[in-house]
Order: sequence, then C-alpha cells, then structure tokens
Amino acid sequence: MEQPNKQTEETPQLKKVIGVFGGSNILIGIMIGSGIFYIGSYVLQRAHMSMGLALLAWLIGGLVTLLGSLCFAELGAMNPATGGIYVYLSDAYSPVVGYMFNFQSMIIGGPGSIAAIAIALPMALNSLIPMNGLMVKVWAIALIVIFTLINYFGVDIGEWVQNVFNVLKVLPLILIIVLGLFWGHYTPNLSLTPRNGSTSPVDFIQMMAFAVIASLWAYEGWTNLNTVAGEMKNPQRNLPRALILSVGFTTVVYVLFNLAIYRALPFGQISRSIQHNQLYLGTAVAQSFLGQFGTILVAIAMVLAMISSLNGMILAFARYYYAAAKDHLLWKSFAHVNAKHRTPDFSLFIQMLISIALVMTRELDELTSLVVFSGAIFNCLSVLAVPMMRRRQPDTPRPYKVWAYPWTVIIATIAFLIILGNNFIDDPVTSILGLVVPAIGAMVYWGFRKYYHVESE
Repeated sequence: MEQPNKQTEETPQLKKVIGVFGGSNILIGIMIGSGIFYIGSYVLQRAHMSMGLALLAWLIGGLVTLLGSLCFAELGAMNPATGGIYVYLSDAYSPVVGYMFNFQSMIIGGPGSIAAIAIALPMALNSLIPMNGLMVKVWAIALIVIFTLINYFGVDIGEWVQNVFNVLKVLPLILIIVLGLFWGHYTPNLSLTPRNGSTSPVDFIQMMAFAVIASLWAYEGWTNLNTVAGEMKNPQRNLPRALILSVGFTTVVYVLFNLAIYRALPFGQISRSIQHNQLYLGTAVAQSFLGQFGTILVAIAMVLAMISSLNGMILAFARYYYAAAKDHLLWKSFAHVNAKHRTPDFSLFIQMLISIALVMTRELDELTSLVVFSGAIFNCLSVLAVPMMRRRQPDTPRPYKVWAYPWTVIIATIAFLIILGNNFIDDPVTSILGLVVPAIGAMVYWGFRKYYHVESE
C-alpha cells in the first residue's frame, strides 16, 4: 500500500487515549441499541415460537460474532493502525479491495447507519411525544450535528460520553433482567423442539439459520472498534481484550434479557403480541411490574441505547475517510487532524453532511437494507484475511493469535456466507445495489491513483 509522506514533529497526530474499558464501551454502545427491545420477537418467531431454540439462536449468534471478533483481534494486534477493515483488506488482498470497502462505508455503511439510528431515536419516543415525519427528521438532523460536534472536540470527550451513556442505558436493562428472572412467575419451556413438530433435519437447519441471522442483526457493529485501533493505548494487548469483553458482555445481556421476558410473560401473551406486530416485549415486562413508570423506563433505556450507538458510530466511521486520505485515495483534506482537538475534523463534517442528506432523502427501512448485505461481504473477506496474512507475512509478530485456528475462520466464514445467501434470496435488487457501490469504488480508486500519480503495485 502506498504510504504517505513522513510526518514532521509539528504535524498533529491522533491521540492514543482509549483503554480496554473505553474500547469495550465504544463497541457495546454500537451493538446494544434499540434492537434489544424488538429483535427478540423476530428470533422467537423464526424459531417457530420455541423459547429454547430462540435462546440457542442468540447463543449461536454471539458465538459467531465472537469468532469473527477473534479474527479481527489477530489482525488488529498485528497491525494496530487506524482504519480497521480497510487496512486489513488492503494488506491481505490488494489496496483496491480495501478501498472498495472504504467507499461503500463512506457512501452506504457509515452515513447510512448513522442516519438510520438518528431517525429511529425520535421514532422510539412517538408513544410518549407524538411527532410527524418532518419533526422526526428535524430531530434526527439535530442529533447528528450535536454528536458530530462532541466528537470534533476530542476523542477523549467522545469516549467519555460513550462511557456515561453506556452505564446509564445498561442500568434499566439490568433492572428488567432482574425483575423478569427473579420475580417472574412463569417457567418457560426451553426444550429444543420446534412447536410446529417438524422433524426434518433440512427444515430444522434452515429454521435455525433463519433465526440466527435475525440474532446477528442485533450484534451488528462489532467490527468498528478496529477503526480506532490507532488511538488505543497499547493496542496489541488492549484491542483483543476489549473485543472479547464487549462481545461476551453483549451476548450475556441478550440471552438474559430474552430469558427474563420468557419468565415474566405467559407464552400466550408473547405469542399474541408477536402475531399483532407488538414486538417490544421488554416494554410489556416493565409495564407488568412497574405500570406506567415501566413504560417511561423502557423509553429512557431505548433513548440511551440509541444515543450511545449514534455517538459510537460517528466516532468510529469518520476514521475510514481519514485512513483512505492518508494513503492518497481521497483528497488530502480528509486526512487533516485538528491541531487543538486532535480529531479528523474534515472527515467528521463530511460524514455529517452525507448522513444529513440521507436523513432528508430516505426512510428508515431504505437506509438499513443496503448496509446488511454489503457489510457481510467485507466481514467475510476480513475473516479470510487471517489465513491470507499468515501465508503472506508468516514472520510478522502476532501478539495475539486466533483460538482454535483454522476452525474459527471456517465457522465464521460459513456464517457470513449464510447471511449473504439469505439476503440475496430475500431481496435480490438491494443485494445487487450492495455489489454495485463497491464496484464503483474500484473505479474511483484507480482515478485517485492516477490523480496523485501513485505507482502501481
């Protein structure tokens, strides 16, 4: 990969201020969003209303995510540079592959995710504060501007905001878990038998795969800590620890939260709620124990969850622009670091403008559909980068190595291929668009190489 010119001592650099706790909080904040309150309904529905199989799907989803994060831990400890997947794909395959990921992240993945969560946040408050479509978008734009400014004033400030909101949002979740587990009156049927009585191995595997895919949506975002590896203190040690802690904690929260629902609500009520598209079962748990206060509590938890997710995304995704510009694959303005705050200011504000444009022109479902498919493509390629780098750079120091290699890589790859196949079958048009954008990125890549007169590899 073409390296930028050497920096002088006076050139501002990104600060290394993120530790294990801060790194874990960034990732937990991105992963545990509003989805914890409704995705469990989809998982249970896809598991044919078997509570035991639904919990198994959550565990498998967490395991798959953990396997993927272990691969990222090896890559990140081996090369703790700001940029994450962009850096790994460039080193393992070719800079053009890394840039294809970066381009889709700049156009779809990053701003699309930011815009989606910014729209979802005011929508979550509609039951308490009715808002029309215009007001939802006004609030969404305001949130994007506010949290961009927070992260502009310093990664340590953005990290502090992330830590505070993560702690505040987890407390209501823990309360719901405790109420359900210890004061719930129902004993859920946790047998691993589908309620429709299907015994065909093929049907069972397809059913479980469909349920696991739903759970994996809730774990989405686990790749984003590596984008700020260059701003971590002792990343060779702290990056793997933060990845394992955050994914492990998130898995435990998801499993216990859904088990608490099964303990607090009778199966008949759960089934009727899902049939009537009343998916927020956590709200029903809080209401059953705490009345109207419970409704307010869940609304607060959802807002806190989405605020921390929004803040984490804005902090992490801007680093893709920065990393590309450092390699002369974007205009050099994107690599500018503010001398006072030590943040990639130009990248942050361009990201803000693209996100605002998406809020103004797209709806929530349109924003999220492209992100899933294109993200799974590059997650799969990143996992496969582990054996690629072991073969291409066998002598490079690896402070951390993937456990149970190569099975970790094989299982994670199969899981991502299932996601890709499922999305392509369900929505071929969106999937094709998810392929077209990275292809355009390849053309942009060669254009910038020619623009900067960069020699071919």
